[in-house]
Formats: sequence, C-alpha cells, structure tokens
Amino acid sequence: MRHHLLAAFAALCCTTSLQAKDIKIAHVYDKTGALEAYAKQTHIGLMMGLEYATKGTMAINGNKLVVIEKDSQGKPDVGKSQLASAYADDRVDIAVGPTSSGVALAMLPVAEEYKKILLVEPAVADAITGEKWNRYIFRTGRNSSQDAISNAVALDKAGVSIATMAQDTAFGRDGVKAFKDALKTAKLVHEEYLPGNTTDFTAGAQRMFDALKGQSGRKVIFVIWAGPSPIGKLADLDPKRYNVEVASGGNILPAMASYKSFPGMEGAAYYYYGIPKNPANDWLVAEHQKRHNGPPDFFTAGGMSAGMALVEALRKTNGDTNSEKLISTMEGMSFETPKGTMTFRKEDHQAMQSMYHFKIKVDPKVEWGIPELIREIKPEEMKVPVTNKR
Repeated sequence: MRHHLLAAFAALCCTTSLQAKDIKIAHVYDKTGALEAYAKQTHIGLMMGLEYATKGTMAINGNKLVVIEKDSQGKPDVGKSQLASAYADDRVDIAVGPTSSGVALAMLPVAEEYKKILLVEPAVADAITGEKWNRYIFRTGRNSSQDAISNAVALDKAGVSIATMAQDTAFGRDGVKAFKDALKTAKLVHEEYLPGNTTDFTAGAQRMFDALKGQSGRKVIFVIWAGPSPIGKLADLDPKRYNVEVASGGNILPAMASYKSFPGMEGAAYYYYGIPKNPANDWLVAEHQKRHNGPPDFFTAGGMSAGMALVEALRKTNGDTNSEKLISTMEGMSFETPKGTMTFRKEDHQAMQSMYHFKIKVDPKVEWGIPELIREIKPEEMKVPVTNKR
C-alpha cells in the first residue's frame, strides 16, 4: 500500500513541476563601479516593469519570475564569467544587462555559446547589434545611432560648424561615428576624444575652440559622455567669448543640473519623465515618486522597457523559455514601454523607438535644466543603419 502511495505522490509531484516552473532571469549589471548610478536605476526599472506587465503577480501562466542579480563590476572579464555562471550554474533562462558597452561586448559570445537570450539594457555601442552581434542578442536600450541621428536632427542645419567631444571608449567612438554619418548639412570640424576620468577639460576645450573660432555661422561643441556630464566645466571655460555654444543629448537628472547653464540648448533625449504620455509612463512616474521619493530617470525607463518586453514575449510563448521559440516570437515583436510602443527589428533585434527633440528651460525651483519637448522623433523618421551583416 505504502508503495502505491509513494508512486502516486511521485507522479503528482512531477506533473505539478511540469505545469509550473520558475522562469529564471539573470540581471548581470555594473552594480558597483563607475556606472553604479545607472545600474541601480536599471534594476529598479526592470523589477517595476516585470511587476507592471504581470499586474503585480510576478508570474506568467503560473510560472513564477525569479530574478537573480550578478555584479559585473563594470569589468568585461567579470561580466563574461558572471553571465556564464548565470547560464551554467544558476540555470537561468534569459539574461538582462549590462550597463557598460565594454562589458556588453565581452558578454555577447557567452550568450551564443550557451544558446540563451541576452537582452541588452542599457549598453549603447552600435557594435552590440552591429558587427559583434549574434542571434541571441536583443536590445531594448537605444543604440549610438539612435542617439546620434536624433541629435543630428536637432543640430543638422546649414551654416552650423560642430566639434565633438567624447570619451575615448566604445561608447564615445561609436557615438561620434554615428553622429558624423547622420550629419547631412552641418560641418564637423574637429573630433576630441578624452579619457573617461578626465577632470580638467582646459586643453581639450582649447583644441575645440581653435577648430571652431575661425568658422562663420553657428558654432557648437556637441558632447557625448557617459557618467557625470562635463558641460558645466565647459561653461566655466567661457565658450561664449568665441561665440561657441555647447549641446548634448539628454542625460540622467543629476547630470542635467549643469544644463541650467545653457537655457535654450537643443538636443535629443532618450527619455525624460515629463515627456511621454501613456499608461505605463503614468504608472512609472506615480509609483516611483511614491516608492523612491523622486521621479524615474533615464535608466529606470529602460529597465522597465526590458521587463515589459520579457513579459510580452513569455506571454506569447505561454511561459515557454525555449530559446528558439523566444527568438522567433521576439523578432519583429512590438511591445509597450514607458516611451510608448517599441518594436524589435527582425534584422538585428534592435528596439526601434521614439526619441525626443528638446529645448532646455530653466526653472529656479527645479534642480536640473528641464528638457521641454519640441517634437517626438518617431522611429520611422530615423534611418538607423543595420550593421550586423546578417
């Protein structure tokens, strides 16, 4: 008798495990290191996205979503080994991350080796969905071309001379290359690349001033920078004496404090909490204010987009985490985010998304320069190149 009971129990146990299993998601991100502030926002956003998209259940078809955190420390070799251990030891179904482009590039081959999806958020370098891409890579984060093309839309006018200033990294160089490729009428007269940890911009600024001061028409220094924005330091070097303006894309709120020195400055932003009007963003702004006593930022929106994309894909597969099934589901898939609808382009799995052309307004009661919307630049207006040779 006891034997029958055990057999019945064993049968029962195994059928329930077939019906509901944990869906394991690894978040491999730069929890410590130079981009820690970005990473923290991404993680908050990812968890809020999973919560919002599952209506608070944190489950799909009765399968519980379990998120395992891994710290890549902003180091490529660490990111690589953390991702491998997530796939091999923790048996995760899908991974999300990382923050730095250098770390992301080291992680891409690991996804291919384990034949598991890596959803890149928020690393930006074009190479991620370009020459270093493989079919297991999807990205909800914007790429350098999307940043650059949308900023070119804001600055690319006849009679404008531009010098670029960027970090000497994959992010900086890819950003300038994409920006340069997107310019049709303005003239690029100088490219300045500086170490990421530069604190004294005097020499670099002087080289840009020298390149620009002889030019006629409007003169602009366009800054592409990850981490604390150097545009306040550029303002201190008095570009006005050469009739030089400073421009930059959107940034995280603390970095946009320096934008208060540049009322009227134009650029294009990936996100600012006051711009998109949709239910997901309304919820994010209200909930984030309640839980964290402040508005959501750049990377919070990105993390939430990643969470919402995963839930949409898993809902479509009925909770099936088979990589082939997920890839065929996600290619061409549209999904909602705090920025509105995004679509994973079939060719390179890059999420096509809106960007926002803004002008900085200064309000003494607000700690940062406020990017007021001039217009939404829709995905179909941006000719974002496919560079992965698929």
